[in-house]
Amino acid sequence: MTSLSAPSSPPAADTTEFSRLPLSPAVLANLQQLGYLTMTPIQAASLPAALLGKDLIAQASTGSGKTAAFALPLLANLNPRRFAVQSLVLCPTRELADQVTTEIRRLARAEDNIKVVTLCGGVPLRGQLATLEHGAHIVVGTPGRVMDHLARASLQLDALNTLVLDEADRMLDMGFFDDIVTVARQCPAERQTLLFSATYPEGIAKLASQFMRNPQTVKVQAQHSAAQIEQRWYEVKDSERLHAVSLLLNHFRPASTLAFCNTKAQCRDLVGVLQAQGFSALALFGELEQRERDQVLVRFANRSCSVLVATDVAARGLDIANLAAVINVDVTPDPEVHIHRIGRTGRAGESGLALNLVSMPEMGYVGRIEQLQGRESVWHPLSELTSTDPGTNDPLVPPMITLHIQGGRKEKIRPGDVLGALTADLGYTREQVGKINVNEWSTYVAVDRAIAYQAASRLNAGRIKGKSVKVRVLEGVEVD
Repeated sequence: MTSLSAPSSPPAADTTEFSRLPLSPAVLANLQQLGYLTMTPIQAASLPAALLGKDLIAQASTGSGKTAAFALPLLANLNPRRFAVQSLVLCPTRELADQVTTEIRRLARAEDNIKVVTLCGGVPLRGQLATLEHGAHIVVGTPGRVMDHLARASLQLDALNTLVLDEADRMLDMGFFDDIVTVARQCPAERQTLLFSATYPEGIAKLASQFMRNPQTVKVQAQHSAAQIEQRWYEVKDSERLHAVSLLLNHFRPASTLAFCNTKAQCRDLVGVLQAQGFSALALFGELEQRERDQVLVRFANRSCSVLVATDVAARGLDIANLAAVINVDVTPDPEVHIHRIGRTGRAGESGLALNLVSMPEMGYVGRIEQLQGRESVWHPLSELTSTDPGTNDPLVPPMITLHIQGGRKEKIRPGDVLGALTADLGYTREQVGKINVNEWSTYVAVDRAIAYQAASRLNAGRIKGKSVKVRVLEGVEVD
């Protein structure tokens, strides 16, 4: 297995220009339009080899630009005039598959009529079968649903030339090893395989040895500067850990916080404690049904929930914009996972806050993190945290509330229809309406907290796109 490590110092400016790659003028012009000015480290490290058709194992985290690192090679291999599946991208979750599909479509705009299809669970098979019958160039999907279509012979892979495994470590965490192998065996042997992973568990080497051809390995260490992300460490006893999270939230008052726990049980316990103290908190762990998971993610992303409590497995693949803080409620034993966790904050030029709670038995983990980061931890006493008096200041009440509308793309509802119903029909201002998410069967819209219940009642009595709709307010949290 050949190894290509990314340079420890940033490459010279001219080596990161997309124009240095063997890409068509139309593709380069589209990249310029999309704001892709220079390559990210993972793109610079992986694209030259991937565009030469080499098999690749690339270690990179969410938010590093990895989608373009595999999308550009698979698009370069594509024959638009051949209506057959030529690329397959396997993802661990529906959210990640949707993100990847959106990004591939943007990057494919240089070519006419490139058809990208998403195949995931939680969506009726019927619509997917009809879409596949009309032909597709690229399929993005989760292993289970892709296997369903292969078993029904509704998905043919005879023309496949590129197989991508995105977030392979997360797929292994979720028990998809055998599924991945089953899918890979149904792909032509003469193909390119691109494997992307944030960490490198032993299962990755096992996968590579089974169906990759002399893969090259590229690794970009996701380091974060102290100026970009401020890290603070607090020593706690296990008995005071959950209460310490409340202290941190009340002291720093971040607008949005992602709190990491090592177990599902700890997630449940923490959400219970935070709710009891009046915080707007939601839990995200592996066993949630897809509908519940969708609602949790929508509400956190649209600013109608202040704190998302998650396990690493459940949070992988999430890319939440403008995340103010990350709290490591439990320290992870894997230092690379720690880097991945805190890299969710402090993006796009914003500063971020990473707050870490450590008990005495976890001190060894901190040593590994220090070694990987190349700097010592900065410790602070819990006693410096000043708790806000709940009587005078509500604990982080989010500015928005989410309305759930029964009906989505199947009813031809678009975001503009919902915005029009709230502004043109009901007279609310654009500033009172937040993010609008339209799914297959449901629509979620964030509205200003002050108008939420009135807006829901008026929408229930009115119409969207000429049709009566059922609308309910999503507030509170459902935890078993």
